[in-house]
Amino acid sequence: MMSYKEQVRRYLEYCKFRKELDWNTLKAYRIDLRQFFEYVREDMPGKEGIEDYITELHRKYKQKTVKRKIASLKAFYNYLEEREIIEDNPFRKIKVKFKETVILPRIIPRQEIERLLNYMYAHEDKSKGKAYKYWLRDTAVIETFFATGARVYEVSNIKADCVDLNTGLIRIMGKGGKERYVQIAAPEVLDILKRYYDSNIEAIRRSGYFFANSRGGRYTEQSIRLMLKKYTRLAGIERNITPHMFRHSFATYLIEEGVDVSCVQQILGHSSIRTTQIYIHVAAQKQAEILRELHPRNQMHIIRAA
Repeated sequence: MMSYKEQVRRYLEYCKFRKELDWNTLKAYRIDLRQFFEYVREDMPGKEGIEDYITELHRKYKQKTVKRKIASLKAFYNYLEEREIIEDNPFRKIKVKFKETVILPRIIPRQEIERLLNYMYAHEDKSKGKAYKYWLRDTAVIETFFATGARVYEVSNIKADCVDLNTGLIRIMGKGGKERYVQIAAPEVLDILKRYYDSNIEAIRRSGYFFANSRGGRYTEQSIRLMLKKYTRLAGIERNITPHMFRHSFATYLIEEGVDVSCVQQILGHSSIRTTQIYIHVAAQKQAEILRELHPRNQMHIIRAA
């Protein structure tokens, strides 16, 4: 049997070219498998070695991380079994159960989103120089986050030919190379995208991506995070706002407005509706607030016995 390094290399090539998994997923698989083999220190450990490693994962990481790392390992062993590289898949004898905990996503209060966008538009640099181009791009990126609920790497990787500025339809490549379309419905958002495109058309054509950096390359995830942090601070917002919080806020506020959860699932690109349903719990907090303030019992004069 070939070494584990060669097996992992072939497996990652299979994931990249045959399964067409995205770069972030491949990176996670690579890290997870490297950590596993560094711990077990043998080419193809069996049930006992895997059990020891799973115990170590529970000792070091939170439940969500443990679950993902075990899933990476399980997928690798399934691949080895399907390719008949191993006869006996040890994962068939390993039971992994998790006590499901609901971690409510962090959202941005509506007034803070409003404050951030108002700051952006109040500080429009109309000199038409480089600063104006960057202002247009950064404002367009933030508007796109809240308009689409897209992940930061999805926004960063939108290709130039995936945006129809006439209709406002954007093609987004999600996890696992899954494709979905999201409509920019607000005319104001579409207007800023058009203005950005017209002012940055050369850089966009050079990079091939809709959101381009100053060097004519892709506007990277890290650069977007730093940009958002800068404008949040300048707007006087103390909360640490991340790109993903726009996704959470987008979903929560749609559900609060009565949008069906299956529709939100489709827009977000979730493969399972269970992932989307967590936003119902968040929206329930808004329901509690409404009922506290507006319930008709509040207006009733009820005398209780002492």
